[in-house]
Amino acid sequence: MTHSLRLTLLAGATLLASGLAAAAQEVNLYTHREPGLIKPILDRFTAETGVKVNLVFAGSGLAERIQSEGERSPADLLLSVDVSTLTQAVALGITQPIVTPALEKAVPKTLRAADGSWVAVSARARVIYASKDRVKDPTLTYEDLANPRFKGKVCTRPGTHAYNTGLISAAIAHMGPEKAEAWLKGVRANLAKKPSGGDRDVAKDIAAGICDVGVANMYYVGLMNKDPNQKAWVDAIRVVMPNFQNGGTHMNMSGLVLTKHAKNRAEAIRLAEWLVSPAAQQLYAANNFEYPVVEGVSVEPFIAGFGKLRVDSVSLDDVAKNRKAASELVEKVGYDLGPQS
Repeated sequence: MTHSLRLTLLAGATLLASGLAAAAQEVNLYTHREPGLIKPILDRFTAETGVKVNLVFAGSGLAERIQSEGERSPADLLLSVDVSTLTQAVALGITQPIVTPALEKAVPKTLRAADGSWVAVSARARVIYASKDRVKDPTLTYEDLANPRFKGKVCTRPGTHAYNTGLISAAIAHMGPEKAEAWLKGVRANLAKKPSGGDRDVAKDIAAGICDVGVANMYYVGLMNKDPNQKAWVDAIRVVMPNFQNGGTHMNMSGLVLTKHAKNRAEAIRLAEWLVSPAAQQLYAANNFEYPVVEGVSVEPFIAGFGKLRVDSVSLDDVAKNRKAASELVEKVGYDLGPQS
């Protein structure tokens, strides 16, 4: 083989390797997060890194889908809106640890799994929406939702939804199973109607006079305030930062697990680390009105205006552990059947 031929072959091999590397610059993300909320952030990631993000969205069932796909699954990461969904994915055996020095440095221990199986990328508070005109209490607790004074005046989305299951899980951790059951029965007795819709509907129903109070995620207030068709709902409510009587405001998160058979592991890790960078965290705060998980990143001013957040002492790991008990409690008290006759 001549020297020139050897150089030509080496050059060709280099170009081929370069082309294959370029083709591999992608990551497959399965998510329960509404595409409209996460896609602008992912687009920025692609613009900055050149790594394409292929998004697969479903309201539920993605962990089970990954399990059924097995080794053939294209999923590299699962992004969910509730810690319990992530721990369920871990329990199904479809994940591997997602631990790097960058993630450990950026995200507090309370927002990472102790075993490294999941990591939070944003946080949300479950707060109380209250009528500006009809509820004058400066403060309210979650326990107050069961107070007979609110009989026929409470609205929520279904108790089986992950956001409410998480809150009920935290209630079990604080009160114990028996007192939590009594509390949930009290909330059901106070319902104005059968639980339905989403968190925005709580504000809508309060504005319409159907109910006076309800529980919902904080960030929806910011999203509704930007929508001309929904701003009137925001104008009708007051956001109360509730606490448990012996705790703080219940928090949940959106977070990631790395799949067991990730084909694009390096790119998946790169995306995870980018999502907890100060720039990405600022996007989460500004665009989605969520709480940053990284210290030093400011809360969006509109959200900050609702008051100082006192994070509940119950860990997300404990919330996840109570998920099954919370789901069973919702069914036991017949919560989603609506107010008792």
